[in-house]
Amino acid sequence: MAVRLSQIRTIHDLYKATALQPASADKLRYQAKTSLLDRVSLYQGDITKFEVDVIVNAANKSLLGGGGVDGAIHAAAGRELLKECRTLNGCETGDAKITKGYKLPSLHVIHTVGPIYSKSDVERKAEQLASCYRTSLQLAVDNSLKHIAFPSISTGIYGYPITDATHLALYEVRKFLDSEDGEKLKVIFVVWSDADKAVYEELIPEYFPPDDQPSEAQQE
Repeated sequence: MAVRLSQIRTIHDLYKATALQPASADKLRYQAKTSLLDRVSLYQGDITKFEVDVIVNAANKSLLGGGGVDGAIHAAAGRELLKECRTLNGCETGDAKITKGYKLPSLHVIHTVGPIYSKSDVERKAEQLASCYRTSLQLAVDNSLKHIAFPSISTGIYGYPITDATHLALYEVRKFLDSEDGEKLKVIFVVWSDADKAVYEELIPEYFPPDDQPSEAQQE
């Protein structure tokens, strides 16, 4: 059964339900911005079930399918997705390309290629992963899409540490939503495991604090 946007709780809802707890003042990376609390969501489940404008596929360079989220999206979308992907001539790491959603509930799929993590090249890998989010968000806006659902890119078989990857994802999304291009976009972070969900629940309040976030002076 498809998951509709109306069924997905925003971070405003999650704060109200105490599923998210405010971060301490010393951990805050951004000030509270009330308008963003209903434009960002966290959901644990199957991204292929989302009935939204676009879901993001953590693809490989060929764009011809693979394991994990990539394989699940191709399987759910059907052969027409693979047929269109064959016309795209692959995709470079950090870049993104868009297709139709075919048999998926989502109208479109943005395919982005995350980096394979390497401790010897951390800065370049971080920039590539950040670029995955930036290019995907911009592609959504350029195609007049209103909501986009992201999996946790590169944290599966590509080995990117989940905490580092989540910081990058939240930073890039917050920065984009604060921009003129992102002022109407809604973003859903989709996780599969309890462990990944816990990381997002811990870090989201640092980037998207509630509007009643106490100041450092109030916490002392």
